Amino acid sequence: QVQLVESGGGLVQAGGSLRLSCAASGRTFGGVAMGWFRQAPGKEREFVGAISWSTGWTSYADSVKGRFTISRDNAKNILYLQMNSLKPEDTAVYYCAVDRDPPTPYSLRNVRGSYDYWGQGTQVTVSS
Repeated sequence: QVQLVESGGGLVQAGGSLRLSCAASGRTFGGVAMGWFRQAPGKEREFVGAISWSTGWTSYADSVKGRFTISRDNAKNILYLQMNSLKPEDTAVYYCAVDRDPPTPYSLRNVRGSYDYWGQGTQVTVSS
C-alpha cells in the first residue's frame, strides 16, 4: 500500500509561482512513475505531467509545458511540482498519483485509469 500526501497549495496572483509537494510512503518506488493531475470545478480530472522515478524522464500536458516542472527527491520519496507563470485557468485541485507499472522508464502514461494510488489533493487558486 502507498500513501500520498500533497501540500503547498494556496492562493496566488496570476503570473505568480507555487511549488507543490507530494510525500510518499508505504513501499519502495524503484520502477514506478508518479504523476500530477488536476480537477477544476465541473471538469474532468486531467493530466498535468509525470516523472519516471528511476530515470527522471518527464512528460507534460501541452497546457503547462514550459511553465511547470516536475522533479523528485528519491532519498526522501517526495515529488514536486514547480508551477510558474500561473494563470487563472490553472485553478484546480491538484492530485499526485502513482503508476505502479509504466510501460518503460521513458514512456509515461497520461490516463487517469493507469494510476493506482492517489493523494487527497491540494487546492490551487490563481486570481486574475
